[in-house]
Amino acid sequence: MKNYVLRASLLASAIIFAANAPGFAQTKRPNIILIMVDDMGYSDLGSYGSEIQTPTLDKLAAEGLRLREFYNNAICAPTRASLITGQYPHKAGIGYFNVNLGTPAYQGFLNKQSLTFGEVLKQAGYSTLLSGKWHVGNDSLAWPRQRGFDRFYGILGGGSNYFDAGPMPTGRNSPVVILEDNQRQNPKPNSYYFTDEITNHAIAFLDEQNKEANKPFFLYLAYTAPHWPLQALPEDIAKYRGKYDAGWDEIRKERLARQVKLGVITQKQADAAAVRDADIPDWDALTYDEKQLWKAKMEVYAAMLDRADQGIGHVLAKLKALKKDDNTLIIFISDNGAPAEDVAHWGPKAGRNSGPVGTAGSFESQGKNWSYVSNTPFRSFKAFSYEGGISSPFIAWFPGKIKAGRLEQGTAHLIDIAPTLYDLAQTKYPAKYNGTATNPLPGVSLTHLLFNGQPLDAQRPLFWEWAGNRAVRKGKWKLVSIYPSYQWELYDLENDRGETQNVAARNPNVVDALSNLYFNWARRTDVVDYDTIKPQQPLLPTPKKPLLGSRNF
Repeated sequence: MKNYVLRASLLASAIIFAANAPGFAQTKRPNIILIMVDDMGYSDLGSYGSEIQTPTLDKLAAEGLRLREFYNNAICAPTRASLITGQYPHKAGIGYFNVNLGTPAYQGFLNKQSLTFGEVLKQAGYSTLLSGKWHVGNDSLAWPRQRGFDRFYGILGGGSNYFDAGPMPTGRNSPVVILEDNQRQNPKPNSYYFTDEITNHAIAFLDEQNKEANKPFFLYLAYTAPHWPLQALPEDIAKYRGKYDAGWDEIRKERLARQVKLGVITQKQADAAAVRDADIPDWDALTYDEKQLWKAKMEVYAAMLDRADQGIGHVLAKLKALKKDDNTLIIFISDNGAPAEDVAHWGPKAGRNSGPVGTAGSFESQGKNWSYVSNTPFRSFKAFSYEGGISSPFIAWFPGKIKAGRLEQGTAHLIDIAPTLYDLAQTKYPAKYNGTATNPLPGVSLTHLLFNGQPLDAQRPLFWEWAGNRAVRKGKWKLVSIYPSYQWELYDLENDRGETQNVAARNPNVVDALSNLYFNWARRTDVVDYDTIKPQQPLLPTPKKPLLGSRNF
């Protein structure tokens, strides 16, 4: 009875809301495809400056909209918690990762007060489909089917091998659980490639859903690529043989030039980012053997992203075959910046290689030298609150609804996705669900931005905290501190988005104002001092020196 009353209430809200959905006027509710890739840097798409072949995503960008500024939460699980619920990650229960650190904000799985877009859209009459990576709760009560998804295929945890479902070969316990709906899958080794399996299941779900007459669908397509281990299909690797022989200095220089030409960054930003970071070695100083290993890493990384782009192309082809392409919104983002972790060379916790880079036995990662290229023009990496850790490409495509070829500033965040989807679905986020009061949504709908070009409030503050790394952005200013230091740094992103000049000493009033905003947000969001809850073994190694040299620290 409760569910019936809720459905009736949501339907009534939808009828009233449809006439006033901001920035978007139509009576037929759109299908929605939300695509997320894993550990991909800001400049890794052709439409953001890359040499990697991503024709499908570049086509979506050319026919739709890109944002210069879209923010994630710097690392896998907290990003997915915000995306899936529309909450800041602590409020959703995943302030650290999918491990329990002993408080509700750090319990390691989504709480009941934070509804998933599967739950809200299902109650609004959508088919809810998920293919790919979950990573917001391992317990069966927190699996996708139990949190609003009609169909699910993928992994529960943070990563997997691409050619088998065996445990990840690290020094820590790293099981891999692949599910279809609630049934564990045990595919034979070397019988599949995981990126293709994610694509194939998404297509199968669309075929199945097509039998539901006049019922819209929501597909969350969450690729693990190009997250390590670096494993790819030989035909994809072959495309990139020799592509990276020039090394990271030259490739980054070429990306900066393309980004300026595309309008993604200014020449001033490119000039500031043109000097190689002191912590990145000179390519020409490497030995021949070192160059061979590093070249192979980037060739395989590019091949992995290439295969994901091919998969997205197959999904689009299916969408067109089903004659649903003219009423479908597609949004594409990445969960964090490219990573600095070197998983095959972490000492006692290192992964074990049993084959060359790219093969099923490889457990190499891209490493910070190439990730510095992936994150062009920004500093730093995944897990950190500098722009290189929290910046993502953002592409939105909706033929006939979103004007082609647009490039907007944006300054949007993961918390804005859920309100946007609910606007388009002509429904409202319920104040109660199954008798439980829900957390209000802190984000804003992007519909005015997407469909009318109306900018977001430039003075809206945005916040980050993960493992002691903190940041707040308001307007042109960004305040940052990187654990274990608690010293604030201040950057003028309007003129220095590469965060090359710390101007905190010159602007003490700005530091005070932004730090007050941060601490008020932290109290409201149940953030605690990381030193009081940090696990005995941190998820990622703590760097013994600054990742990017001393630049005005």
